[in-house]
Amino acid sequence: MYKGFSTNTDGKKFSLTNFDLVKRDLQNHFYIRKGEKLMNPNFGTIIWDMIFEPLTQETKNVIIQDIKKIIANDPRISAKNVIVTQFDRGIQIELELIYISTGQVERLELQFERNSQTSTTNL
Repeated sequence: MYKGFSTNTDGKKFSLTNFDLVKRDLQNHFYIRKGEKLMNPNFGTIIWDMIFEPLTQETKNVIIQDIKKIIANDPRISAKNVIVTQFDRGIQIELELIYISTGQVERLELQFERNSQTSTTNL
C-alpha cells in the first residue's frame, strides 16, 4: 500500500493511498515544465514547450515519448495507451494507466491550455 499527503484534494480528505496517490504524483509531474524544478532539471514535461507548435505527427511522437518516459520513471504504473490530440485551447493527452500491484486499469485525461500554464484533469 502506498500512502501520501496532498494539500489539493478538492475538499476531500487530505491523505491519499494507492492508485489515487500514484495519479496525483503523475499529475504533479505533468504540472511542471521540464527544467523548472530546482536541482532536478530533467524533471517535468516538454508539453508546455510544445503547446504553441503545430501538432504534426512528429510533434505528437515527441510528446508521446516524453509521456512514456515520465510514466516509466514511476515503478507503480505502466501505460497501456497514450493518445495526444489538439483542442481549441491547447493539447490534450489521454492515458490508460495500469496500476502494477493490482492490475487495475484507469483512464486519465489531462488538458494543457495555452493561456493558463495550468492543466485540467479528468479522471
